[in-house]
Amino acid sequence: MVSLDLGNHNGGVAEFTQATSVPLYVTYNDRIRPLLDTVDKLRELKVMEEGIELPTIVVVGDQSSGKSSVLESLAGISLPRGNGICTRVPLIMRLQQHSSPEPELHLEYNNQVVHTDEVHVTQDIEDATIEIAGDSKGISNSPLTLVVKKKGVPDLTMVDLPGITRVPVRGQPEDIYEQVSEIIMEYITPKESIILNVLSATVDFPTCESIRMSQRVDKFGERTLAVVTKADQAPEGLLEKVTADDVNIGLGYVCVRNRIGEESYEQARKEEARLFESHHLLSRINKSIVGIPVLAQKLVQIQATSLANCLPGIVKKINDKLSVNVSELNKLPKHLANEADAMTAFMHILGSTRESLKKTLIRGEFDEYPDEKEMHGTARMADLLNNYSKDLHQRSKDVGEKFLMEEIKVLEEAKGIELPNFLPRTAFLSILQRRVKEISDIPVDYVETLWYYIEAVVVFVLMNHSTGYPQLQSCAKRAAQNLIAKMKDQSVDRVMEMVEMEKLADYTCNPEYMSKWSKLMEQQPSFKQNLWYNDKLEIEGVGEVEVEHLREYNTALLEKAFDMRMRITAYWETVLQRLVDNLALHLVFCVQKLMNGEMEKEIVIELMGPNGAGIERLLEESPSVFTKRERLNLSIKKLRESKEVVGKIIDRMD
Repeated sequence: MVSLDLGNHNGGVAEFTQATSVPLYVTYNDRIRPLLDTVDKLRELKVMEEGIELPTIVVVGDQSSGKSSVLESLAGISLPRGNGICTRVPLIMRLQQHSSPEPELHLEYNNQVVHTDEVHVTQDIEDATIEIAGDSKGISNSPLTLVVKKKGVPDLTMVDLPGITRVPVRGQPEDIYEQVSEIIMEYITPKESIILNVLSATVDFPTCESIRMSQRVDKFGERTLAVVTKADQAPEGLLEKVTADDVNIGLGYVCVRNRIGEESYEQARKEEARLFESHHLLSRINKSIVGIPVLAQKLVQIQATSLANCLPGIVKKINDKLSVNVSELNKLPKHLANEADAMTAFMHILGSTRESLKKTLIRGEFDEYPDEKEMHGTARMADLLNNYSKDLHQRSKDVGEKFLMEEIKVLEEAKGIELPNFLPRTAFLSILQRRVKEISDIPVDYVETLWYYIEAVVVFVLMNHSTGYPQLQSCAKRAAQNLIAKMKDQSVDRVMEMVEMEKLADYTCNPEYMSKWSKLMEQQPSFKQNLWYNDKLEIEGVGEVEVEHLREYNTALLEKAFDMRMRITAYWETVLQRLVDNLALHLVFCVQKLMNGEMEKEIVIELMGPNGAGIERLLEESPSVFTKRERLNLSIKKLRESKEVVGKIIDRMD
């Protein structure tokens, strides 16, 4: 916490009768000024655009509440007045105690500085307002800064906002109330803001719109100070109003008298002091809450405390924001200045993409995408292969002719002049080919699905590693898709060959076939025996079947048909397993081939080819990355300057 020795805050207030000879600044201004200069510098750097709020005294009030008179009395200069809204833009007033008897005034707006003086300041403010907000009666949220360096003024920085009005006058937009409210809420909402609520003694405080607005963001009034103007016009009941505090003004009230007519500021202070000293009602109000000098001192004290309390938080927010922005900037693609940089970046992108894809599609590592299950390549491909196997078996279930009828029909058509105890191979192949044909579309569908998945993973990883290089992304994506399309077509051809091979020949050296067939044939004696006594039988490898229709055929034909069925059943397991295994091995082989240079070769050809425009394309940074880089660089520059500014004041305070 920054420590400030502010001395006795109440000195000079108790002796209010001497107020006419007490200047509007106090002896510890030299301690407050560096803090104010720091915050003003931060405001000039527009650090608030980075989401870092600065402690600010925000002046709000209903239209004709006397805001301008209060600010004139504090600054000792004249401000624009008139009917309707006089303040049409946020007016940042920076008051600085000046040792020279000659005041110095200037305006800052639209990146320009306009020097002025006490005689012309009102007109210059009006001219600047017209330049910012237009020559109608509309308002603008673009601020105008007025710097007043003058002997006897308090060291304060305040923001005067447009007065609140509900009914638009001629020339004002219909939604003037909403526009003003939006500006006021923007300024008073941050917890760092001190709300200086200007209230007229002639109205009931609870009915003031400015009170309602401040209570929305400061319910208990912990950062709200009320200035009661026009005390001389409505002295009755004023004491009760400020002591009852029906509207929760946590920082208290200060009652003041407005300057009247052509009174000088010194005359106005004398009249104010005389009024609160001699008026039969106003003299009863405690002298510690009346008069412009008291208001000036209260504001300086409140501002000093707020600055000291907020400064460590501001330092932390600047450091945090700077760290985040530097980190974001470092994550952007490196800016490429020449072809050597572009080639290095290109090779890095290819290398990192290859390694990422190997982890995802070959090694089964998913640390890069732990929460994205679709990017767990080996697991998802295994799921697809398992579903492929299930679909093959599901399609192979008997849902057609009655048990053994297909075998009987084929055997009758395949008989010839031959020994009766041999099964004709043509009959076996005929049944096998029909079965293979029925499932032939499944392998093709699944190999296409697998390649669509691989393409999605490859493109996602490639785009992820080439973020910020859209000129590379387009040709890299096109190259990857073209290559995968070729490999998919090759895989489809390969799978169709597998299917055709299964149709051409019935062969396996797998001993499981003979073992399975022998075990199934052990059921034949019981099948022949039970055929005549049961309408349904349970056959291993087939399930429950109806057999009543088989009784009309001779035993020799039934034996051959049963044998044929058991051979088909045993061999079909081998066929299905072979289709799944061969596709899996083919897929692994193709993915390895893709990772081991095929994709990189295709991308290089695409980039360097007649339509690729060469490696120079990488030097063209995308508009989005360029804009983001510029924004981050400007933000980092601003934050580093801000860090330097607050660092100096922290060192001084320490």
